[in-house]
Amino acid sequence: MHAERVWTDELLESPHETADKAGRVRRMFNAIAPRYELVNSICSVGRDAYWRREAVRLARVRADDLVLDVACGTGDFARAFARAKPALVIGTDFAHEMLVRAHGEGGARAGQARPLRWVEGDALRLPFAGGSFTVVSCAFGVRNLADLDVGLREIHRVLRPGGRVVILEFTRPANAHFRRLYEWYSTRLMPAAATWISGDRCGAYRYLPRSVVSFLDARQMCQRLEKVGFERASAMPLTFGVVTAYIAQRR
Repeated sequence: MHAERVWTDELLESPHETADKAGRVRRMFNAIAPRYELVNSICSVGRDAYWRREAVRLARVRADDLVLDVACGTGDFARAFARAKPALVIGTDFAHEMLVRAHGEGGARAGQARPLRWVEGDALRLPFAGGSFTVVSCAFGVRNLADLDVGLREIHRVLRPGGRVVILEFTRPANAHFRRLYEWYSTRLMPAAATWISGDRCGAYRYLPRSVVSFLDARQMCQRLEKVGFERASAMPLTFGVVTAYIAQRR
């Protein structure tokens, strides 16, 4: 799918400060939805599946858990949770084209009979009552929120007391040598390859790496989680710190 350019050089200087970030993020993800999972798999050399499995393991899923996957995209993280056999998994996203593909793949690829549902909704105004879920997850979505604190408060709101949040997000590796190598890949080679594979014309694969280097580090992210009311926030680096898994609990 082709689209008008969403991200200009000027906007990429400070993508998280863009006034109309939410609308741009929505248009971007609608545009890249058709080949989104393919690009993720190729550009992560298949490690994206490992990151999701590890996050599901850290969530300690039980048979009676009610799981909400926020910013679910095409549903790969929600399907990973479904394979752990909780009572229910709901994936929600505000990009309609992503959910079209999630819905089309959910039944065939969930791999089990537990309920797996899709709901179109904004992460900053989740369409669920307070205390509806025992686990809330989000993979590579929190840095795209127009207001991070509002999004984290919404996650906190829909969790039951004692409920767990598990978040996957890209981070800058701590090792300086590896960080330079990774950032050369993520800012030069990956955008070119991803743009070619996806046929993207909106600038998505220029925005995505830029949104990583200008986002919070692991310590800052744990502080934000605790600021909105979570406790026991911890960060686990994966794949040399390219990705970090955050776990926290609602008081």
